[in-house]
Amino acid sequence: MDPSIVTTLLIGVVIVIALSVFFSFFPVMLWISAIASGVKIGIITLVAMRLRRVTPSRIVNPMIKATKAGLGLNINQLESHYLAGGNVDRVVNALIAAQRANIHLEFERAAAIDLAGRDVLQAVQMSVNPRVIETPIVAAMAKDGIEVKVRARVTVRANIERLVGGAGEETIIARVGEGIVTTVGSSASHKDVLENPDLISRTVLGKGLDAGTAFEILSIDIADVDVGKNIGAHLQTEQAEADKRIAQAKAEERRAMAVAQEQEMKARVVEMRARVVESESQVPLAMAEALRGGKLGVMDYMNLKNIEADTQMRGTIGKASDNNHDNKSES
Repeated sequence: MDPSIVTTLLIGVVIVIALSVFFSFFPVMLWISAIASGVKIGIITLVAMRLRRVTPSRIVNPMIKATKAGLGLNINQLESHYLAGGNVDRVVNALIAAQRANIHLEFERAAAIDLAGRDVLQAVQMSVNPRVIETPIVAAMAKDGIEVKVRARVTVRANIERLVGGAGEETIIARVGEGIVTTVGSSASHKDVLENPDLISRTVLGKGLDAGTAFEILSIDIADVDVGKNIGAHLQTEQAEADKRIAQAKAEERRAMAVAQEQEMKARVVEMRARVVESESQVPLAMAEALRGGKLGVMDYMNLKNIEADTQMRGTIGKASDNNHDNKSES
C-alpha cells in the first residue's frame, strides 16, 4: 500500500478521535442552542460542569425553558439543585405551571418540595385541578345498636405552603374516618344518618381536618350509606350468655357446698350414733357394778327388765296398728 494513503488514513482517524474528545468535553451544539435561546452561558462553564460530573443538558435545557418563560433563574441555582439530588426539569416545569396559573411559587420553595420527596409539578397541578380521594368503607354504630357503613369522597386541593412537613393523604383518610365514626356514634338512631347523610359532611367539615396537612379540603361527599349488623342485639345476646354461664357456675358452686355440708352432717350423725352406742355399752357395766355393790337388788333388776319388755311390746303393737291403718287407707 502506498505510504501516503496510510498516512492520510491515520491523520483522518486522529482527527475523528480528536473531534470526538473535543465535542464530548465541549458541548458546542448545546452551547449554540443556549446562546440562540438567549441563555447567557460560556463554553468554559459547560466544560466545568463536565468536570463536576454534571450533565450539561440536564441544566441547559431547563434553563432554556425558564428563560423563555421569563422566570429569571440562573445557572447556579439549577446546578446546585441538581447536585443536591433534585429533579431540575420537574422543578422548572412546576414553576412555569404555577406562573401560568397565577400561583405564587418561588424557586427555593419548589426546590425544597422536590428535595422533600414530593412531586412539585403534581402539587401545582392539584392546586389548579383538585383531586378526589375516596375513603374505604367506614363502619360505625349508632346509639340504637345498628351498624352503619359509610363511604365518602373527599375533594382536596394541594396547599403548596404546607407541602414541606405537611401530612399526606393517609392522614386525611384517617381523620375523615374518625369524623364519620363520631357522627354516626352520636346519632340517636341509624335512621337519622340514612335520612340526612349530609349531617356527616357538615360535622366532618366543621372539625377542620385539613389542619397540619398538605391539602385543603374543599368538600366531603357521602358516596354510599348502608345498614350493617345489629351489633347492639349481638352484644346483648353475648352478655346474656355470659351471665347465664356465671349463674350456672354459681349454682354449681352452691350445689357443691350443699353436697359437702350434707356429707358433713352424715358424718356428724354417724359420730353421734357411735357416741350413743358407746354410752349404751356402759349401761350393763354400770348395772353389774351396782349389783355387786348392793346398790341395785335382784328384784329391782327384774322390774327394770319387765319395763323394757313392756315398752318394746307397746312399740310393736303401735307399729302394727299404723300399718293396718295405712293398708285400709290405700284400699
